Amino acid sequence: MAEPVLEVRGLTKHFPVRQGFMARPARVRAVDGIDFAIHAGETLGLIGESGCGKTTTSKLILLQEPPTAGSIAFEGRDIAGFKGPELMDYRRAVQVVFQDPFSSLSPRMRVEDIIAEPLEIHTELSKGAIRARVHDVLELVGLPPDVARLFPHEFSGGQRQRVAIARALATDTRLIVLDEPVSALDVSVRAQIINQLEHLQRTLGVSYLFIGHDLATVAHISDRIAVMYLGKIVEMADSDTLCKQPLHPYTKALFAAALPSHPDDPKQERTIAGEVPSALALPAGCRFHTRCPMAMPVCSEVEPPLQTRDGGQRVACHLY
Repeated sequence: MAEPVLEVRGLTKHFPVRQGFMARPARVRAVDGIDFAIHAGETLGLIGESGCGKTTTSKLILLQEPPTAGSIAFEGRDIAGFKGPELMDYRRAVQVVFQDPFSSLSPRMRVEDIIAEPLEIHTELSKGAIRARVHDVLELVGLPPDVARLFPHEFSGGQRQRVAIARALATDTRLIVLDEPVSALDVSVRAQIINQLEHLQRTLGVSYLFIGHDLATVAHISDRIAVMYLGKIVEMADSDTLCKQPLHPYTKALFAAALPSHPDDPKQERTIAGEVPSALALPAGCRFHTRCPMAMPVCSEVEPPLQTRDGGQRVACHLY
């Protein structure tokens, strides 16, 4: 298999927290030793409840936060040592599309200036070439070039998100971090944006890390899905396998709570019991055992490793 575009090994991020004047410093273990890889032209979906570490993972990849431990390799090179031209190359190759396009686009800049800004920073193109590139990426995302003179407030939510995607593509990007890019949009508009992202991937071969809460959307666009809980990846598999046969009790609970069952299926619990434990005082053993309906004595004592089963599905659970 070809070398991954992005490979994460043992990635960890702990935030120090002081709870009181005399208290000993504590740590929020936001991301706690995760591994995954994304290949060229592939979409990896990352799902989990709020606070599980998805956004922190994206910030580590985008170099917005330094990792506590572990490594991130881009096209075979550890990004921790990137400086100067190498760092600029990485920032040009790895871009992000945020959840709310109205907040992520400057209201004082015209669309042509918003898209041209990364080109002016990362390339030595002439003004004419930059203008041509702006028109090209607008057409790629399904917008006519003449909208380049408009301001963000003159667009609908879906059109603004297309502008944000165009900006991310402007520098010949190879990996885009999509941080819940459709959750703020109407359902019909979500489908249009997802279809556009899939078309761009087929056309350009760009890779995606797709972070989301909407399991149906993540399952539709992703080739593989990783499930996070309290800083750990508890299950990972290709999208079809995970949707048809989730193994981890947490994954099963997520799907049961989010996706409607068949009317003939027996009635089942639709919510995950209990509260999410504090990241300052994580449970011993399996972090999900305090909410798991299938917990055994060993679950509160030994943390299960993420093991690969037949077919390549990986799960961290003592049931297997």
